[in-house]
Amino acid sequence: MLHQLVLPHRRTVAAAGGALALAALGLGAPAHAASYGTPTITLSAGYLSGAVGASADPVVTVTVGQSGADVSALGVAASASSKSSVAATGDVTVTGTGATRQLRVAAHARGYTDLTIKVTGLGGKTATKSLHYAASAAVQNAADTRYLTGSSDASAAVDVGGGYVVVADDETNTLRLYDSSVSGAPVRTWDVASKLGVSKEIDIEGAARVGNTIYWTGSLGNNKDGEYKSDRNTVFTTTVSGSGAATQLTVGGKYKKLRDDLVAWDKANGNRYGFAAGTADGEAPKQIDGFNIEGLEFAPGSTTTAYLGFRAPLVPPKGGGKALLVPVTNFDKVAGSGAKASIGTPVELDLGGLSIRDIRRNSADQYLIVAGSWAADDNSDPYALYSWDGIAGHAPQKRLDLPTTDPGGWEAVVDVPDLNTPGARAQLITDAGSADLYGDGTEAKDLDHDEWKKSRATWFTVNG
Repeated sequence: MLHQLVLPHRRTVAAAGGALALAALGLGAPAHAASYGTPTITLSAGYLSGAVGASADPVVTVTVGQSGADVSALGVAASASSKSSVAATGDVTVTGTGATRQLRVAAHARGYTDLTIKVTGLGGKTATKSLHYAASAAVQNAADTRYLTGSSDASAAVDVGGGYVVVADDETNTLRLYDSSVSGAPVRTWDVASKLGVSKEIDIEGAARVGNTIYWTGSLGNNKDGEYKSDRNTVFTTTVSGSGAATQLTVGGKYKKLRDDLVAWDKANGNRYGFAAGTADGEAPKQIDGFNIEGLEFAPGSTTTAYLGFRAPLVPPKGGGKALLVPVTNFDKVAGSGAKASIGTPVELDLGGLSIRDIRRNSADQYLIVAGSWAADDNSDPYALYSWDGIAGHAPQKRLDLPTTDPGGWEAVVDVPDLNTPGARAQLITDAGSADLYGDGTEAKDLDHDEWKKSRATWFTVNG
């Protein structure tokens, strides 16, 4: 029986020898092992801003691939940090298993760090990208705070449904659409300069919506050096189509002489408010007797009469003075078709010596007023939120004092909830253009990268 065992043994040895020969020729290895390419990795943003203690910081989408490999086999992680005290590699979380992954960073401290994001593919091959990360300090109400990136100088906001809001910037002529429920970049932008025929900033400060028309106003005041710039003397309209993330804006009418009409009206009425003096050459707008508009909203039940809310002057122009609202009774035609303004009877409101930074109403004619200082350097000056019924002679009621220890001045209220509902909340937005967000002495408006510029949006309970 011995001879029956020899043949299988010889066949095994021969097969093994053949396999070795094929391997030596590179013919027996799996076909894909030699065809793995170098992995690829792209980031949806190369620059990212976060905040210490934030609950909904912006997310970066990471897209990876490798020829010859299933993308689910690729690993993505942070492999290095230039300043781990700001955010270390372990503070970077990547979720997902497909070609696109979601990357989040949890900041430890204010400052900057460069994070190296590495994809590890099959065959031991890797590729990296750098993510330039900036973290601002922790703030009060962190759980209710979101950051609107791409601009730091938010100045007016209008709700367009579905949690989305159009935000104006007083340093540019760009309107930005944000999902206000999350932190991040705008989902759509509109630069209105060319349509309005302006080349410098309008200094957009106020907005109000009636139906599908949003009315916008510049500050109408001189610039900070006391110089008249005609583009700041602009009011205009945009028409809204769609809603939420599908919102589109189309520029409509404009008017560039509302300031002139207000000055002429005040002169004809004995210069009661000093508009001519406040707009004179050399006069800075943000003085207690200056001329600067920051609020715009329509009167109760009206689609034609709009209140202009003044940051300056106070009335009288001294400590404890009242805030000024001037109604334009044909504002729809002024902004919509360039009609000369018709001025109604002014309204003076006791806001505890503060002036108007924004005013917004709801469909029930309930108003919220953001009250702040007339001064230019006021990020730490008092701010308060008042409610009002829109009727001259009726006193506004303080709802709450707004926090002032964090960067930025409260500048806009998105919309007004039913103020009779317990626990009703409103979202307010800051102008943080003058703030040193990252501790390097650079004002936010002067940062090199728009992705690092941001305004803070916070929900407050207004009927608790």
